[in-house]
Amino acid sequence: MTSQPLLKRLLTDPRVSKDPRRHWPAWIDGEISPEWPLYTWVAVTNMFTAYGSDHKRLRTLVAKAFTARRTAALRPRIERMAADLLDRLDATPPGAVADLREEYAYPIPIQVICELFGVEDESTREGLRRCVDSIFHTSADPEEVTATYSELYGLLRGLVAAKRETPGDDMTSVLISARDEEDGKLNEQELVDTLLLMIGAGHETTVNLLDNAIHLLLTHPEQLALVRDGKVGWDDVIEEALRVQAPVANLPLRYAVEDIELDGGADGGADGGVVLRKGDAIVAAYAAAGRDHGIYGDDGDRFDVMRATKEHLSFGHGVHFCLGAPLARLEAAVALPALFARFPEMSLAVAPEELSPVESFISNGHRALPVRLRP
Repeated sequence: MTSQPLLKRLLTDPRVSKDPRRHWPAWIDGEISPEWPLYTWVAVTNMFTAYGSDHKRLRTLVAKAFTARRTAALRPRIERMAADLLDRLDATPPGAVADLREEYAYPIPIQVICELFGVEDESTREGLRRCVDSIFHTSADPEEVTATYSELYGLLRGLVAAKRETPGDDMTSVLISARDEEDGKLNEQELVDTLLLMIGAGHETTVNLLDNAIHLLLTHPEQLALVRDGKVGWDDVIEEALRVQAPVANLPLRYAVEDIELDGGADGGADGGVVLRKGDAIVAAYAAAGRDHGIYGDDGDRFDVMRATKEHLSFGHGVHFCLGAPLARLEAAVALPALFARFPEMSLAVAPEELSPVESFISNGHRALPVRLRP
């Protein structure tokens, strides 16, 4: 679905489910193999694939990690992380190339989410990062898919075992407490899959947000000048970057609970006049919706921090709206101004067309972001 109004309607329609076990015939009939590159996206049992009361139950358990107070309290820690990384980058010789995706955009989000969930062991962090990257690698071969699935669950179950033995002041310990209560607020598989969702989605999307925002500013110097002149704020940069380059381009899957007619009304867009049949699988095309010309005009593909309308669906919509959105925005609001203040003469080290996208139709970012911090 590429029409933003139509996508919003579907994201809030009770006739659209995220639970394949109840509403996707291909899954129910055993047609989906573990070797399928998107298998993990469908197989997990957490709030990402929950429907109705199950979703509300699981979301309530996790929401306490992302309250406004807890998120705001993370600002000093994020500021220290950014400052430490910038100090390391400061040692880069003039004219030398640094990869800002690897050396700046990646470390902040993954460190924040790992601290929230008590992932202290460095080898576990590296293993989780490697597995999450593989999950987003949607052209992976069957061997990689099955190996990733096995390694990932070994790491997560090891984390749960360690936290059961030595609980801490972290969300993994909180979820374990909920699991072990007599009223059974979540089962063991839901516990592990919730950790997968929080740790995976909790850093990959923010990495892409930082990556894309840096790239957009470096390739649009006139837009960066508006920020430096105080004509717009960093919040405008963040929202426009989220709109024009959604960190998650496409998100699988949702399923029609019954036949749904998408009438071609005023907000139907090019997708109007289509009938979703019961059991049809749906992909939410967030990147396309962010550039809907019916909303943003003929220049909807252009990065414009002065744009009056920056509303987007990059964090989802409705009951599945991303719980971590305020945290992602906070990380960007700290990391971006700090970077551009420290390195005002920063430039891309290659022509924009030489940059390669990550190998995914879900994750929207660059494989590397090489820059020269100083001439």
